[in-house]
Amino acid sequence: MPTFKTAESVSPKHPDKICDQISDAILDAHLKEDSEARVAVDVAGGHGAVFITGEVTSRATKVDIARIVQRLAGDVEIIERITKQSPEIAQGVDTGGAGDQGIMVGYATSETPEFLPLEVVLAQKLNKYLYERWPFDGKTQVTTCDGKIHTIVASFQHAPTEALEVAVKTWQRTQSIAPSYAREIIYHINPAGDWDIGGFDADAGLTGRKLAVDNYGPTIPVGGGAFSGKDPSKVDRSAAYMARKIAIDYVRRFQANEVYVTLAYAIGYSQPVQAVAVVDGREVQVEGYDLSPLGIVEFLNLKMPQYEQTARYGHFADSTFTWNR
Repeated sequence: MPTFKTAESVSPKHPDKICDQISDAILDAHLKEDSEARVAVDVAGGHGAVFITGEVTSRATKVDIARIVQRLAGDVEIIERITKQSPEIAQGVDTGGAGDQGIMVGYATSETPEFLPLEVVLAQKLNKYLYERWPFDGKTQVTTCDGKIHTIVASFQHAPTEALEVAVKTWQRTQSIAPSYAREIIYHINPAGDWDIGGFDADAGLTGRKLAVDNYGPTIPVGGGAFSGKDPSKVDRSAAYMARKIAIDYVRRFQANEVYVTLAYAIGYSQPVQAVAVVDGREVQVEGYDLSPLGIVEFLNLKMPQYEQTARYGHFADSTFTWNR
């Protein structure tokens, strides 16, 4: 039986991605002044307004939220409701414990140089290619069959269908890692017609709503919560990054086809209650890493401002980040 796999990617001007970027830009601004800042910021936006809420405990004094929002979302009304981190949560984190309970999944495959599923890489690459030409709201989706391109879906704001189709087909012909499944690839280009109303004018957005896009696509399990807006004391971000790093290491060490890593934590405790890897179907215990939140933060250099960039195309494709190499 043929094996079909599909993944999508959304442009940085998609409403959910705008919210992700605002959350992470606020985090970066705090970390720039205070590497120990505790930040958990969520954003909801749409139709002329942005609502920002969460908990921040930080020594930073120059964080200009209005300027961040205007840079990423334009001229919108800003409603802000931010308080300090609960002292009852802080008492567990201050001693080096995890900031919350949770299960984090990391994944790596030898299928692509990025250690990501082929369909995910293709959807992301097409998204970036089209966004360079039309830097607006948009989506891409690629279906593969047995490792070959079967169907491509692309919708981009302000992109005339005919021009968009030419761009998609031009890009497709350059993808040597994934030849066509058949003589004729199926294309759905602006399938609902040309469109000029996008972003916050067309739809609402929310931090953390694109979990499959941020992770490994829909065929790989998603563990903990969203990443954006959370400082690295939150293990649903830092431990997810660590699980990804371990998965890549194990693909190399065992010359494996694919590796799943699962890390699970209890709030206030420094060591995971579960740390296992499944290497080509064989379960092994994860060993040789400091898996405490403090150890992960130090190993991956997570206290520096770097997070807005992760909120654009996914957290596991960019090899400039320590957890992806």
